[in-house]
Amino acid sequence: MVDPLGGPAPLVSPAAPSSRSGGNPPALRVEGLRKTYEGGFTAVSGLDLEIPDGAFFGLLGPNGAGKTTLIGSVCNIVRPTAGSLSVFGHDHRGRQARRLLGLAAQEINVDRFLSIRQILVYHAGYHGIGRKAAARRADELLALFRLDDKADRRAYELSGGMQRRLVLARALMHHPRLLILDEPTAGVDVELRSEIWRVVKGLNAAGTTILLTTHYLEEAETLCDEIALLRAGRIVDRGTSASLRERYAARDISEVYDRVITAEGVAS
Repeated sequence: MVDPLGGPAPLVSPAAPSSRSGGNPPALRVEGLRKTYEGGFTAVSGLDLEIPDGAFFGLLGPNGAGKTTLIGSVCNIVRPTAGSLSVFGHDHRGRQARRLLGLAAQEINVDRFLSIRQILVYHAGYHGIGRKAAARRADELLALFRLDDKADRRAYELSGGMQRRLVLARALMHHPRLLILDEPTAGVDVELRSEIWRVVKGLNAAGTTILLTTHYLEEAETLCDEIALLRAGRIVDRGTSASLRERYAARDISEVYDRVITAEGVAS
């Protein structure tokens, strides 16, 4: 297998299915999700979402639309008020679902006291990967993300772009079959954005299902097979870029977004 940046490092487990067979359970199924926080604010209400195995799926919406609550619920960080969630047919709260799921969060939330290599190896340990296998995997990802010469440094010594690479590498340590990317290119330069695009497209081609949230609408249009538009805790529309453009007589997804999300008076 050739990695997306042209090197030999394997990105997914050999056992991970690479087909988009309709016979597999969906990578993610969300049914009737509702989350009401203390004080009565309902962030998500009656949300249903199904993402097929092998998809590259984009989730678009303004701040406060419920994206963070949805992701937190899937990752068992947020406790839903109601609804059910499953990852490849497994309840999202169970160990099996957690092993199949990887999250590259928008926040750079890494341990300041560990070296870059230690951050990766320790994360693998949380998922039951032995130290030798974890060390090999860490070296693969350090090379892939061009962090191998920084392996013994601390995260706070890295540039913002390198920290972003580290967060993505950590999410990939345990070979997740569903990778959630929450604003993965926020604040990065054009070169690193292109690099991340190449990596995630290669991962998807190798069989990893990807759920992407982004405020860069051209990013979603370029990368995603299908896009859902989220507003006020509900999915108001979804489809391929082409079908959405046709439905709203729009030139691009940015224009679709303006008409569905931004424009006043759009029925929700």
